[in-house]
Amino acid sequence: MATKSVIRQVSQHVGETVTIGAWINNKRSSGKIQFLQLRDGSGYIQGVVVKSEVAEQVWEDAKSLTQESSLYVTGVIREEPRSQSGFEMTVTGIEIIHLTENYPITPKEHGVDYLMDHRHLWLRTQKQRAIMVIRAEIIRAVQEYFDTNGFTLVDPPILTPTSAEGTTNLFHTKYFDEDAYLTQSGQLYLEAAAMALGKVYSFGPTFRAEKSKTRRHLIEFWMIEPEMAFTDHEESLQVQEQFISHVVQSVVKNCRQELETIGRDISKLEAIQAPFPRITYDEAIDFLHTQDFDIPWGEDFGAPHETAIAEKYDKPVFITHYPAGIKSFYMKPDPNRPEVVLCADMIAPEGYGEIIGGSQRIDDPQLLEERFKEHNLSLETYQWYMDLRKYGTVPHSGFGLGLERTVAWICGLDHVRETIPFPRTLYRLYP
Repeated sequence: MATKSVIRQVSQHVGETVTIGAWINNKRSSGKIQFLQLRDGSGYIQGVVVKSEVAEQVWEDAKSLTQESSLYVTGVIREEPRSQSGFEMTVTGIEIIHLTENYPITPKEHGVDYLMDHRHLWLRTQKQRAIMVIRAEIIRAVQEYFDTNGFTLVDPPILTPTSAEGTTNLFHTKYFDEDAYLTQSGQLYLEAAAMALGKVYSFGPTFRAEKSKTRRHLIEFWMIEPEMAFTDHEESLQVQEQFISHVVQSVVKNCRQELETIGRDISKLEAIQAPFPRITYDEAIDFLHTQDFDIPWGEDFGAPHETAIAEKYDKPVFITHYPAGIKSFYMKPDPNRPEVVLCADMIAPEGYGEIIGGSQRIDDPQLLEERFKEHNLSLETYQWYMDLRKYGTVPHSGFGLGLERTVAWICGLDHVRETIPFPRTLYRLYP
């Protein structure tokens, strides 16, 4: 009797007869041999049907199979060095579950809008599956790093009464008779949790109602946000570079086949090892002026500026000490130069832009109150946040990693829309 297996585990069954539930990814015929390209979600394998070695019904069933038809296929696993998986199946039996007709996504070229309209089916293609496997490995490695380095996972609320950063790009809803918003960051709540647990992190969805159509932006995306008590700016930078190195090397180690499937240059990822280079905002401005960018001191960087800076390096680069006027109210000023803050953006190489933004937080209650007034924020609304400075304030720092931008960079993708199973963009809420 055949053993039930999945493609990922066929190496354990060489010489044995197994049954696999699968879909037909593709099919070709060479006279009296049919080659079935099978997928089951865990991997791919070729099934070989030889007419002289199977019952007539098995042969006819194999002939009738169409792209994305589903079946149980039974056969003997054997090693095949020429195949991508290293194994092949000699088919002995087929049980058809469903024959598909007119499958919408064929091997021919399709436009992006068409593929996005059929995202629920596009996910089945080899490249899109590989991206989702890499995304899952990134998430696993993220949690592994924090869980093994003394951090506690904390889940901040998704419905909030205010903005985390005082911006207006929020989705508004009603919380019974009160106004509420979909969160754009869990940071302020994580700061409270850090005062209870020391080192914490969150991993969850965030929402920004920015009418942006760039290749780096999504409306709904996932953020990893650590906060660390008794941690200064320098210590936070060290955590960030060790964290990113761990994640990238975990993908290189565990997803090499998927990286090869999508055509990623793995050598570029292998070079991502801490420490990372650092430049100040002032140095970045000076460099951009040498590259004929007309950008005054005090203005934030856009995608072309970040790309120009990143091209100097083969690793992520920190840009530190931005002007206070272009950063969030909670960032701690540099004691030696109060017009800049103790913050850093991590810019990914190869033109992928900012993947991490972080800072040391203001821990002086009087200074934080001044910042509230400067930014026209309600002290009453943020009283709970002020309490963190009123009752046992400590130096603390944190940062946020955008998951989808990180997936795009590690996979070498042109657009973030392929980094999440069902992207939400400015003009897309379907499917």
